[in-house]
Parts: sequence; C-alpha cells; structure tokens
Amino acid sequence: MTSEAEKTFQRFAVFGESSSSGTEMNNKNFSKLCKDCGIMDGKAVTSTDVDIVFSKVKAKNARTITFSEFQEAMKELGQKRFKGKNPDEALQAIFKLMEGKDPATTGVTKATTAGGVDRLTDTSKYTGTHKERFDESGKGKGIAGREEVTDNTGYVSGYKGAGTYDKKK
Repeated sequence: MTSEAEKTFQRFAVFGESSSSGTEMNNKNFSKLCKDCGIMDGKAVTSTDVDIVFSKVKAKNARTITFSEFQEAMKELGQKRFKGKNPDEALQAIFKLMEGKDPATTGVTKATTAGGVDRLTDTSKYTGTHKERFDESGKGKGIAGREEVTDNTGYVSGYKGAGTYDKKK
C-alpha cells in the first residue's frame, strides 16, 4: 500500500520541477496532490489546513518535505478528513484516495490555433485607412500605401496653370 502512495508522491514531487529527483516535495506540489487526490474537500480539509500541516511537518529552515514527513502530514490530514476513524485507518483511507493518481493538467492554457491569426491578418476585413495600404489581392502597397506622397513640382495644390510658366515666353 505504501509503495503505491510513494509512487504518487514521486509523480507529484517531480511535477513542474525539472530539477526535482522525486524524493522531496514543495508546498505547491503538496497542495496540488491534496487537491487532485480529493484529500482537500473544501469543508473538513481546506487549502489553509494543508498549508498549516505542511509547515508543521517540514524542518524549520526547509522548503520541502521528504516521504516520511509526507506520511506524518497525511496522518494529520487523515484525522481531519475522516473524523471518527483511528489514525491508521484514516491514513489507509488517504492512501486509498491517492492510489494511481497523476498530476492533473485540466484548466491549463493550451497553445493557440492559427484561426485567430488568420482572422487578424485577413486584409479583406480591414476598414478605414488600413484598407488603403493593400490592393484588391491583399498584397501590401509598400510605402505608397502608408504615407502621402508629395508632389515636388513647386506649385501649390489646386493651382490650375501648373507647368505653363515656360510656355508664356
């Protein structure tokens, strides 16, 4: 029975920790184990209880717990979770909950699909001045589509006799 609990302990200890060997577990993964295995039920055992028990069983200056400290923590949480049972029965019930469990990855953000990118880069849906930057095929017009090209002829805009100066002589 303990070996199954130890395997679950190792799976959760390594979860999210690339440098972990699986022999020690931090508070984050301990809380995750309690939540994913159903030890933390939100009524008899809350996240606060789990954090308090973790702090109680770990060494003073340590940030992680070993499997033996984990078993102590489970005894304590077992008495809270299964009131009325003796400590050993409660521990066995906790280990029963843990059997074969893996760290859950539900609710984790998935990689985005290209659909959003396609929608944003579809030039046929552009409006206003952005529409002017592309021709009918959707190909960009380059600098001509981005800025007003000035006419450097020397005449003011709207002058009707442009280009007639030399012809008057």
